[in-house]
Amino acid sequence: MLESFNRQKNCVVNLLSLKITVALSSEFHLGSYQHRTMQAHELFHYFRMPELVDFRQYVRTLPTNTLMGFGAFAALTTFWYATRPKALKPPCDLSMQSVEVQGSNDGARRSALLDSDEPLVYIYDDVTTLYEGFRRGVQISSNGPCLGSRKPDQPYEWISYKEVAELTECVGSALIQKGFKTSSDQFIGIFSQNRPEWVIIEQGCFAYSMVIVPLYDTLGADAITYIVNKAELSLIFVDKPDKAQHLLEGVENKLTPSLKTLVIMEPYGIDLVEQGRKCGVEIMSFRAMENLGRANRQKPKPPVPEDLAVICFTSGTTGNPKGALITHRNIVCDCSAFVKATENVVNPSPDDILISFLPLAHMFERIVESIMLCHGAKIGFFQGDIRLLMDDLKVLQPTVFPVVPRLLNRMFDRIFGQANTALKRWLLDFASKRKEAELRSGIIRNNSLWDKLIFHKIQSSLGGKVRLMITGAAPVSATVLTFLRAALGCQFYEGYGQTECTAGCCLTVPGDWTAGHVGAPMPCNFIKLVDVEEMNYLAARGEGEVCVKGPNVFQGYLKDPVKTAEVLDKDGWLHTGDIGKWLPNGTLKIIDRKKHIFKLAQGEYIAPEKIENIYLRSEPVAQVFVHGESLQAFLIAIVVPDVEALGHWAQKRGFEGSFAELCRNKDVKKAILEDMVRIGKDAGLKPFEQIKGIALHPELFSIENGLLTPTMKSKRAELRNYFRSCIDELYSTIKV
Repeated sequence: MLESFNRQKNCVVNLLSLKITVALSSEFHLGSYQHRTMQAHELFHYFRMPELVDFRQYVRTLPTNTLMGFGAFAALTTFWYATRPKALKPPCDLSMQSVEVQGSNDGARRSALLDSDEPLVYIYDDVTTLYEGFRRGVQISSNGPCLGSRKPDQPYEWISYKEVAELTECVGSALIQKGFKTSSDQFIGIFSQNRPEWVIIEQGCFAYSMVIVPLYDTLGADAITYIVNKAELSLIFVDKPDKAQHLLEGVENKLTPSLKTLVIMEPYGIDLVEQGRKCGVEIMSFRAMENLGRANRQKPKPPVPEDLAVICFTSGTTGNPKGALITHRNIVCDCSAFVKATENVVNPSPDDILISFLPLAHMFERIVESIMLCHGAKIGFFQGDIRLLMDDLKVLQPTVFPVVPRLLNRMFDRIFGQANTALKRWLLDFASKRKEAELRSGIIRNNSLWDKLIFHKIQSSLGGKVRLMITGAAPVSATVLTFLRAALGCQFYEGYGQTECTAGCCLTVPGDWTAGHVGAPMPCNFIKLVDVEEMNYLAARGEGEVCVKGPNVFQGYLKDPVKTAEVLDKDGWLHTGDIGKWLPNGTLKIIDRKKHIFKLAQGEYIAPEKIENIYLRSEPVAQVFVHGESLQAFLIAIVVPDVEALGHWAQKRGFEGSFAELCRNKDVKKAILEDMVRIGKDAGLKPFEQIKGIALHPELFSIENGLLTPTMKSKRAELRNYFRSCIDELYSTIKV
């Protein structure tokens, strides 16, 4: 009996194996027609074997559920074989992604993708400026769609590459007609959200060797006034009438005497024209500017690589913003490095569609859009309201989606927030672990069984066609990045850099889908670490301040040689202020900040001492420690109330109790927070500089308890460690 059962069991296994072999031969078209015929012939004879006669009789006795189970097993096995993925072939040895520069005595490293110690400058011989990059896009796009925008509940409307090219020459010609020079010392302001006009103006300036100076809302009114004066802007393109009105108020108050013309993209009233006339500022529409240029067309005067392209003002942390001088060569070489690093993997083409919503005033988005324009791809702009972004994604169906960590964190929280039952959460966790196992093998895809069952809805929410994502501007949690790489199943790169190195100096390598580092040096630059002895970071141990050198490093700050000398040394190395550590595989990990300045998740820099000094004006506050983290989007604070002032202040607001009781009172804490935020607002703190929550601590920071230096300065690292549990609790309970 046992022998008969084993024989039947073996028949089942052999039969399934043979069926799978035949199925696979058909699925992948393996072997010749004769080979498949032979397999079918063997299968026919196999069914006539005596054991199989017994087996057929045995099968008739099996329950239907068992037979269905055999069928399901065979189908799943065949499906797995048919869809089993192959790991992406990395462009270099992933165990050594950067190598030391020959002959360097400072430990400088370069990308392993380079064939020599010469950094990459241009990947295309015919693209050395942004003007040439756009002209290349015009040619290879075959006059396909270039710039798209939409109105609520409407499809995208597109302008072709040739139409954009004509409009750029109209805008540039109009500027010449208005008396502006075709020169790299001619600055033109743009104060607008992302929209087609932004790119048209930019390319119009580039066609005639002019330089753009972007402005943006989060700079604040004082910073915008400073920039207008520093760059001596006489003409600014503005998207909305209310922005134009704010700029006019600056002229009326004699704060920006250089401003003479505002070109407004959206409709405006006669009252704005009259306001401008009274203070000597011409108000004209963007359409009128186009028509002026169309009637007075001028032949383009393209720039050379060394000419300035952009003056990108950083938001700054203390004092006024600094204008980074960025050349065409800087931008083109950074774009070239990305194309080189992702060669034979990403391959941008006219079939690609980019969703544009990250601010074009920042270099990260400018680099991505420059790459798209150079390859004849489409750029679709969001409606201008971040709350409508998901709707824009569904309509546009982009293939390229640059993001920042704050958005990734929201996506992560939303996905797990919707898994509102134990079963859903278990399935989500189980599926992500299966996909993460593939990531560790270098495999990334969106057609697995888990994608079809679990992750399809997530992918569809982004339009369903995303094949490339890039994150930068601030660090991203390894947990969030790994999960989204698995869930979205697309090429997903993390970069590191800053405005002064034209956005990027490090990038993760295709095939390395591990998280917790920022990749290797990009092919356009070298990176070295230098000692920061006061923080005990030594280059000999593979730790130190990150320094960058290459053709992507900026030329300095506008009219500010002192600030320039602080970050650019005599050998051309850019000192970033970030502390890095080389990992064994040649990638870089950012581990600290040299100064007490840090970024929030959305990429905004924070100077905590400045904020603390403002909050100390609050009557019940004796000491305050403002804290933020690069993986969080907001600030919190530890507040020590003033022993003498708190009782009287609280009593006026109807609170009673001892000092200790008041420190534990949630309503007292809420009232102190409101008072601090009020004072911060009066002092001009930006919204992202305001704290969102506090904890009250009854004991003063002191030299004795190790939280102050002998000069009475806060020991920030010690405060951070001392209040770690309190900080974690605040971040876990505050919802913004």
